[in-house]
Amino acid sequence: MALPKNLQDQLRLPVIAAPMFLVSGPNLVTAACRAGIVGAFPTLNARTLDVLDDWLSEITTTLEDLKRSGANQIIAPYAANLIVHKTNARAADDLALVEKYKAPLVITSVGHPGDTAERIHAYGGIIFHDVINLHHAKKAAEAGVDGLILVCAGAGGHAGLMNPLTFVAQIREFFDGIVIVAGAISNGQAVRAVEVMGADLAYLGTRFIACKESMADEDYSGMLVEAESKDIVYTDKVSGIHGNFIRQSLEQAGLVDGAVLNDDEFAHVDEKKKAWKQIWSAGQGVGEIQSVESVETLVSELESEYKEAKAMH
Repeated sequence: MALPKNLQDQLRLPVIAAPMFLVSGPNLVTAACRAGIVGAFPTLNARTLDVLDDWLSEITTTLEDLKRSGANQIIAPYAANLIVHKTNARAADDLALVEKYKAPLVITSVGHPGDTAERIHAYGGIIFHDVINLHHAKKAAEAGVDGLILVCAGAGGHAGLMNPLTFVAQIREFFDGIVIVAGAISNGQAVRAVEVMGADLAYLGTRFIACKESMADEDYSGMLVEAESKDIVYTDKVSGIHGNFIRQSLEQAGLVDGAVLNDDEFAHVDEKKKAWKQIWSAGQGVGEIQSVESVETLVSELESEYKEAKAMH
């Protein structure tokens, strides 16, 4: 399926800068949108509802001002990411704020989207849901989402194990909506490959952590530059859900290869080393990060690589 024209016309590249816990904030989101790709953030990155209200106001106002400025550039829409799992006590309040500001795109994660799609559609928004397997994909499609984010093997965060080649093909057997692919996409050639395999958008997370506009700790960014694909460990010992984490940060917390080094109970691992704060996630595409760049510089590199790949095929 081709992207809706109104969305396609707002994109310089078919790319979403994925929402990342404790990494994506207003600066990263607006820089991505200014560069012509979707900028996204988890609503829980705003530690209180008042802060979330401020963030949504800031993002909305900044992007509207850019559009009114008459600058000859594409300003992409932003996406708010809602954790819809029943354990998220803020889910209903966060959704209400998203409705208040009419976020153009909404990404739901970790749970069933429920009636969220209907509420987003009511004000004209578009909703995507991220999935790691066909079972969850079918449930989300039945809930009326506009797009599915296939979180494939090698992705950062809570990734799945499916290869995108077969995942996309099997999704297309029952879903004609927007398909987004996540998993070790770090260059423009891979963005183009996503389209060739039958998807519509590429979902890049890890590559944007090491951007100057992200909220990532300097040590985190430095570790990304130094790390290689072999340093990515898939484990459920950090958050209780399988995800990809950087070996070096696991070792600093007393873990290696997903196992506790000096104790057989994870509860006894250094409590100062918290998941996401000091135990850092990344996808296998980390091996392509050579330096910390601005979002605009990175998007320009991706665009050049993408256009070259598209011209060849």
